[in-house]
Amino acid sequence: MGEIVLAAKITHVPSIWLSIQPGKHFGIRRPAELALTEVGRRARERGADTFLIADTHWMNSIGFHLNGKPRHQATYVSHELPHFIHDLAYDYAGDPELAELIREEIVAGGQKARVHTYQDLGLEYATLVPMYFMNQDSDIRVLPIGCNIYSTVEENRRIGEALLRAVLRSDRKVAFLASGSLSHAFPPNEIAESLLDDVSSELNRKVDHAVLEMWDEGRIPEFLDMLPDYNERCTGEGAMADTAMLFGLLGWREYTGRGEQLCPYFGSSGTGQVVVDFPVPAHHTR
Repeated sequence: MGEIVLAAKITHVPSIWLSIQPGKHFGIRRPAELALTEVGRRARERGADTFLIADTHWMNSIGFHLNGKPRHQATYVSHELPHFIHDLAYDYAGDPELAELIREEIVAGGQKARVHTYQDLGLEYATLVPMYFMNQDSDIRVLPIGCNIYSTVEENRRIGEALLRAVLRSDRKVAFLASGSLSHAFPPNEIAESLLDDVSSELNRKVDHAVLEMWDEGRIPEFLDMLPDYNERCTGEGAMADTAMLFGLLGWREYTGRGEQLCPYFGSSGTGQVVVDFPVPAHHTR
């Protein structure tokens, strides 16, 4: 019987990669670097053998998709911001067996899912940036699930529940990562570069802080009640599918844990970012 050993909401913004490159932006995301590294340390300490990542940069328009390749190996350049992320070489073991169990459980729940092993299906930076800090020895398997940009909160809750069922059927110790932003409203192109370290809307900043307060205080049902509006009004990344999957996996309204914030909230090119570790309920483990 498998188990969830870690569940976290994480940032993946390209400025984190920029932060470790020589130049004027070196070190600008040091707290986020350290937080991602800490999540990786905790995953390894708890015996994780697979990172299951809800990747909001692998955006799907129909159904739910898993990259079930047995090995992920390539060199990545961001098509969105090639001057931020380029020449990023990676080599990770995949997890086709868990991918297939997840597909089965999603289908059993009445939704559609596919597992892909196409040679040229690479990883996106919502997986690659966190993995650089969490999985530098490449000793933990990597399994991304895409986020359907037209999905609803209810659909993604059910996907999260399917993920949990699949993990419990497996022999894996899984660290689940919801890789996406809080608010995600980009500023107009003319001023975008001036907001490298800021949020594009004061309203979004205040709502993001209210969300973090709810998580810190364990007011999860209150947060879930506002999640559909939060997604719509604060321009959720990937329909905030990763966040809904996270709480679906954790138990939804029955979840009583409190999030542990591992780095200060920060703005990046208009979007709101953070890293939060959520304690896993006892019945999600052996």
